[in-house]
Amino acid sequence: MAGAAEQLRLSERQVKRLLAGFRQEGVAALVQGNCGRQPAHTIPQAVRQQVVACATGKYVGFNQQHLTEQVEANEGIALSRSSVRRILAEARIGSPRTRWASAHRSRRARYPQAGMLVQIDASPHDWLEGRGPRLTLFAAIDGCPLGRTTGELLALLVRAQEDAQGYFLLVRQIVARYGRPLAVYHDRHGIFRATTKEMTRAEELTGVREPTQFGRLLDELGVASIAARSPQAKGRVERLFGTLQDRLVSILRLVGATNAAEATACLADFRADFNVRFMVPAAAEGECYRAMDPAIDADTLFCFKYQRTVGMDNAVRFGEHRLQLMPGSHRRSWARAAVEVQERLDGSLAVSYHGECLMTTPAPPEAPLLRARGGRRGSATAAAAPVPVAARPALRRDRAAAKVSAAKPGKNHPWKCGFPQQRDKITEQLE
Repeated sequence: MAGAAEQLRLSERQVKRLLAGFRQEGVAALVQGNCGRQPAHTIPQAVRQQVVACATGKYVGFNQQHLTEQVEANEGIALSRSSVRRILAEARIGSPRTRWASAHRSRRARYPQAGMLVQIDASPHDWLEGRGPRLTLFAAIDGCPLGRTTGELLALLVRAQEDAQGYFLLVRQIVARYGRPLAVYHDRHGIFRATTKEMTRAEELTGVREPTQFGRLLDELGVASIAARSPQAKGRVERLFGTLQDRLVSILRLVGATNAAEATACLADFRADFNVRFMVPAAAEGECYRAMDPAIDADTLFCFKYQRTVGMDNAVRFGEHRLQLMPGSHRRSWARAAVEVQERLDGSLAVSYHGECLMTTPAPPEAPLLRARGGRRGSATAAAAPVPVAARPALRRDRAAAKVSAAKPGKNHPWKCGFPQQRDKITEQLE
């Protein structure tokens, strides 16, 4: 018995069990009991086919992690990402995302609290994949260029193009939802800072560049403005758009969004789901967001402001608009006063004087100034019949040809004759 155990590399007790089983059942007792049986954790073939059908049908274009989440949430199939990847690999379905070898990077310390730095940016992209117009997505994330804090997606906004009003609305969402952050990190777009090298006379006298409308907003909010010098410096928000161009595009395709309004309706749920999956707890408790003073009207901050001088008729010119200022309680006339015209985000106009909002009304249009103009004067007895629009080009050509023929000298003109002939003609005329 000991020699058999040594040859089989088994214990003597195991050899005794095999011998007893062989005597009772024969050769069948030597086969392992689980041989030919399906493991208890085997994924049924019907579930495998359902995952493949989802990957090639309803959820086509979803990456493997996103597909795993959506199949579990919407189809009730709870599988791990590795299982889904293995099923798709057996069906020869690869990941739609192309990945490159990542460069070597060193891990850096995170900012300890949320609200210390917020990164904002906009990404023009075919978010609707040809089902509608090309849109621009504005996004804000809690993070910093050297690492990340909570990584919370703070706000999302869809507009037709990247403009200052979009960033105003984005910051207003952040302030209304969380409060004022300590600093905002952005690129060097002309919306955030002056890009011209030439300085105005007022800037040369003060030695300070005048802020843009967005820069003025951050100054009034008490938020520091930091401009990145390269896209890599604000890598956190750049990587965010890489994720959004994969996940958000798939969600918009799933719901069938075809315009900006339908895309906006999906942003709230998408942002909540994104934060649940990807937000990282901060190292220190508490937040650096500062609440707004309830006495401050947000409409007076989130607006475009321009300096104007009131005319002698107590009216203010602003583009094609004329605003008539009404008498105030402390001042009857506003003539020659320097006021601030506020263009609100909803398109309305307001006039402020030293922080006081003045009562205004649309001024009547200015009377046209009549003056004598150049050109041929019309006849008082008969007026020429109007020329049809279609006949005007031919009429202009006929008039031009008549002017040329009238200015061209005839064949017998002295200028076209030689000197002897010209002399004889002059002699005949004198005689």
